[in-house]
Amino acid sequence: MRSETFDLTTGGSAVVRDVTDRCAAFVRDEADGLLHVFVPHATAGLAIIETGAGSDDDTLTALDDLLPRDSRWIHQHGTPGHGRDHVVPAFLSPSLTVPVLGGRLALGTWQSVCVVDTNVDNPERQVRLSFLAG
Repeated sequence: MRSETFDLTTGGSAVVRDVTDRCAAFVRDEADGLLHVFVPHATAGLAIIETGAGSDDDTLTALDDLLPRDSRWIHQHGTPGHGRDHVVPAFLSPSLTVPVLGGRLALGTWQSVCVVDTNVDNPERQVRLSFLAG
């Protein structure tokens, strides 16, 4: 298995950040296998979604509707409502796997690999990419 990490700045507001190009570059010289993507954070997750047509904002809106940023959360440190950020990975997994065929991600036409980060208290993230040859 080959593995590496890269840093990602997500900023001071909730964001969906497309990392597909970075994933594609990581597997470009490989044959067939599996790409595993992992964010080692308690308040960020991954999603395979369409980007650029509003789905990024729709994802954040859905999370806000499902998990409001208010005072209901027992986990109370950080900015108001930060406890909900710790629940996000229960809905958006911190890891995902994408098939790789001939050095190319086997994603659908409109699919992108995205980091979803709702935590405004920690704008610096790390992403681990691991390739397992098949």
